[in-house]
Amino acid sequence: MKTKGAILWGLNEPWSVEEIEIGDPVAGEVQIRMEAAGMCHSDHHIVTGSMPMASFPVMGGHEGSGVITKLGPEVKDLEVGDHVVLSFVPACGRCPACSAGHQNLCDLGMGLLSGLAISDGTFRIHARGENVIPMCLLGTFSPYMVVHETSVVKIDKDIPFDVAALVGCGVPTGWGSATRMAEVKPGESVVIMGVGGVGMSALQGAVASGARQIFAIDPVPWKREQALKFGATHAFESAAAAIEPIIALTNGLMAQKTIITVGEMHGEYVEEALLLTSKFGTCVVTAMGAMTDMDVKLNLFLFSMLQKDLKGTIFGGGNARVEIPNLLAMYKSGQLNLDDMITRTYSLEGVNDGYQDMLDGKNIRGVIRYTEADW
Repeated sequence: MKTKGAILWGLNEPWSVEEIEIGDPVAGEVQIRMEAAGMCHSDHHIVTGSMPMASFPVMGGHEGSGVITKLGPEVKDLEVGDHVVLSFVPACGRCPACSAGHQNLCDLGMGLLSGLAISDGTFRIHARGENVIPMCLLGTFSPYMVVHETSVVKIDKDIPFDVAALVGCGVPTGWGSATRMAEVKPGESVVIMGVGGVGMSALQGAVASGARQIFAIDPVPWKREQALKFGATHAFESAAAAIEPIIALTNGLMAQKTIITVGEMHGEYVEEALLLTSKFGTCVVTAMGAMTDMDVKLNLFLFSMLQKDLKGTIFGGGNARVEIPNLLAMYKSGQLNLDDMITRTYSLEGVNDGYQDMLDGKNIRGVIRYTEADW
């Protein structure tokens, strides 16, 4: 079928909304009419080259929700009409990582940036006569998509689509960074460095875990104000500005847990975070840096002598088929605020405006909403 999509043709170029052609679902695949797509910073990493793709063109979007419109052969547990969320990490359920309970590290993930379909190793999307790589084998910046069932999670039909889109990446990544990877305990002090979509989710995870003090760090005044509304107890413009107040507020102990959720990770942020981390404390690096960046600033003496932990994480260490329904259940019961994380909505044609707003610090999360005119 022919539809449209937001395509990137080269580094540092704008997204181009134009005609695309997508193939029919083959064995193990489904076609989805998209309702909403989250605008995550990771897609901007493709623009800058921090996330190296196999080639161009690339279709953006790895957060999304929609309705199944067509089934390929051999699809199990999904039906036409099901409401679904797309998980940016597929989960086969059988590889060594999945079998060990780490579906976020499924072996299928090795092909996420290749563009080759899980089912048969071919391309599903074409534009201007060329093969198109869909971001994370999804490509939610289009009103329609064809995707493998291992990337699809069925959800309740009473969940708003714009809210549902967020739990395919940003929300579980941040939430799990606090609750699972940092293992925030009641009464602990927590630092959240960067309070965009992922950071605000980590902040909510720290609140739900019973943190006594939550120190939000972000250079944007509006985001600091929002962090306080979401449950932060204090907010600072930088790690340097936070050091002395955190010393005073923790009686010199510093924060037991520090989580780095900035938009773009740089090596010097590790030492900044560890300076705010207590003895035998834990620092979780959730933010993504450039693939080519190999330099980390770290005081090796203090790191070992103060027995601190440094962890990386993807998808917050969670399993999509468990985490996504659980987070949406918490949303329905009022225990997780997702509505206020959606700052603005855009049409697909406004995708570049949405990313400019993100870079300007105006959004916690922007969401593309599709309408009948798009379908």
